[in-house]
Amino acid sequence: MSPNLASPQAPLIRYDVSLLTDNDLYLFNEGSHYRLYEKMGAHLTESKGVQGTVFSVWAPNARNVYVIGSFNGWDHSSHPLQPKGSSGIWEGFIPGAGKGTVYKFHIVSNQHGHRVDKADPLGLLHEKPPRTASVVWDLEHSWNDTDWLSKRAERNSLHAPMSVYEVHMGSWMRVPEEHNRPLTYREIAPRLAEYASKLGFTHVQFLPIMEHPFYGSWGYQTTGYFAPTARFGTPQDFMFLVDYLHQHNIGVLLDWVPSHFPTDAHGLAYFDGTHLYEHADARQGFHPDWKTLIFNYGRAEVRSFLMSSAMFWLERYHIDGLRVDAVASMLYLDYSRKEGEWIPNKFGGRENLEAIEFLRRFNLEAYKEHPDIQTIAEEST
Repeated sequence: MSPNLASPQAPLIRYDVSLLTDNDLYLFNEGSHYRLYEKMGAHLTESKGVQGTVFSVWAPNARNVYVIGSFNGWDHSSHPLQPKGSSGIWEGFIPGAGKGTVYKFHIVSNQHGHRVDKADPLGLLHEKPPRTASVVWDLEHSWNDTDWLSKRAERNSLHAPMSVYEVHMGSWMRVPEEHNRPLTYREIAPRLAEYASKLGFTHVQFLPIMEHPFYGSWGYQTTGYFAPTARFGTPQDFMFLVDYLHQHNIGVLLDWVPSHFPTDAHGLAYFDGTHLYEHADARQGFHPDWKTLIFNYGRAEVRSFLMSSAMFWLERYHIDGLRVDAVASMLYLDYSRKEGEWIPNKFGGRENLEAIEFLRRFNLEAYKEHPDIQTIAEEST
């Protein structure tokens, strides 16, 4: 804990500071809070002249939740969060926890005494893999893409020509003299802008840039739905890349993966000692092809989480469109399953009604708030 941020007499954690209103809690539990990133996760805050961070996390089946990290020697009991009514959210303000603080949530489940350390599902930055903790950060950036945004409706229109160049950040260009390392977000910006422009591309589409532990997945096994991977720099570095491409009249599309997520212990899987984000029944919640877990789109809070992720990239990173991965696996309950390995919907059909409704709401909200963006579905049937 930094001495210039909090005195030695300051409480370890306070509960008189909250970013969550009653309306926030209602919308979240209803499945219609589409900007959770403004209220949950870790937010740098000043209260009563003291700087610190407000932490919050959804863990409705927890008996206790603690913030552990570099500021308290990873102590599993010194900084307990408090529940916010019956919302399932736990929250607290930690004086002195500043930008760069490394942290996780230690969750003590009310199920079978299960205990686990989890990265922040709404973390803005995570440690560079293979490390798995989250990092307190901000999203301050001076954007210089006003001209692009003012003309985006015309350039991004379905009636405008669109030629998309797909890029995997980690392998597009490397530095042989430095152990063949990949370029950083800032290093790739001028090179990619020049290359794409020279070849006549109008847009660049990045394979999933969101944080992911398994490099071999190319980003398609996401754990950090609100954080660009730290492999290539900070959030501001990725903002610089998007900003630079926009200044050179190149649109930016992101691969987005609301279809499944990996089973890594620090991620969303079995989050609070229950199948919180995924279905409990493997016939609905386990993907046989990728050995990953499938989101429970019927759970209201999961819809709020995923919708907030989509809006986050569009709003905070000025992204021009989202390419939704593996849509077919979302739409069909029997996708890649044999007879007897899947559960029909309430009408006896194979369509995943909850996923269909989620995608419909995603499109409605995205285009309502940002009519000049594009959403794209991967079709693989």
